[in-house]
Amino acid sequence: MNALVLCIDRDDDLGRKAGVKSPVIGRDANIDAAVRLGTADPEDSDTNTIFGGIKVFDELVAAGQEVEIASIAGDMKVGLTSDEKLAAQLEELISRFKPEGVVVVSDGAEDEAILPIIQSRVKVNGVRRVLVKQSPNLESTYYILKQLFTDPKISHTFFIPPGLALLMYSIFSLLGYPNGAVVAITGAIGLYLLFRGGLDEFVDEAKLTLRTSLYAGKIAFITYIMAAMLVLIATMQGAASLWEYYRGDIWYGYLTLIMIYINNSIWWYIAAGFCAVLGKIMDMYLEGERDARTYSYLFFLIATGLIFWSASAFILASNASLNFSPGPGRSLQYLAVSAVLAVLITLTGVNVSKRIAKPAEPAK
Repeated sequence: MNALVLCIDRDDDLGRKAGVKSPVIGRDANIDAAVRLGTADPEDSDTNTIFGGIKVFDELVAAGQEVEIASIAGDMKVGLTSDEKLAAQLEELISRFKPEGVVVVSDGAEDEAILPIIQSRVKVNGVRRVLVKQSPNLESTYYILKQLFTDPKISHTFFIPPGLALLMYSIFSLLGYPNGAVVAITGAIGLYLLFRGGLDEFVDEAKLTLRTSLYAGKIAFITYIMAAMLVLIATMQGAASLWEYYRGDIWYGYLTLIMIYINNSIWWYIAAGFCAVLGKIMDMYLEGERDARTYSYLFFLIATGLIFWSASAFILASNASLNFSPGPGRSLQYLAVSAVLAVLITLTGVNVSKRIAKPAEPAK
């Protein structure tokens, strides 16, 4: 036999809708199957596939070739289950007719996904895609979108942001404050983007460190818990201050609101960092380890806190409508002094790290 015309129905519409058992072999049997499927569901594209296969069969017969036509169907569970059924039916046809090659007829990219399975068993002489003229590429577009939305990585990235936005808006609408949904939505989506941008790796690493500390019975486990509580307090403290000004009669602008948040929460965050670093230092001391960089973190935390606190206070004091205390003059002095102190503290931390890192001189 020169060729086998092979019509593909990957999701078994023939069996589910028309009650036709596959493989369907022969021109008359395929016409009957197509009519039954078209009667059961006139909108099913597999009907066009079978009629397209019959047309290809007739063309090859008219050209004087020895051909046969067969339709094979998979399973409703498109994937491994359906592909196994298609492969079994294909092997049965190859064993029976021993064709030199096959001509694959399909209705789009989903059915053509099994081409590698066919090519691994027999030579493919050609592929004919049958699409209704009113909607070319509709089947392929649907298949691509379906694959995108069923892929966990893509669906999680695509659906979570709008899902968060709709959830926040519904919650604030129920609370009778839809205007607050803007802040909540931007905050939630911003936090999500931070996690997708790499913060999730930091959180996973923190969870691993916490679990390791617990199993090893280290002091750091307790200090990490304290740090987490302080971070929560800092966030609530800053959010409460920001909300108080946000709900006021005067709109101060986003920059001012951010500075209010920082000014009221920064030292809580610094305290959280202190707890985490002190726990690590105590464990290192008990285990006899030496890591100079860990000690320098304490100094860097203080210097960072001074810079953020003084800078936010200066910016807030510069806004006359806030009546922020201290005034602009005093806040500028605080900023200058804090900058100097931050540099001195940082240099002290570097010096301490060098002294700790320096190996002890052997006794003479």
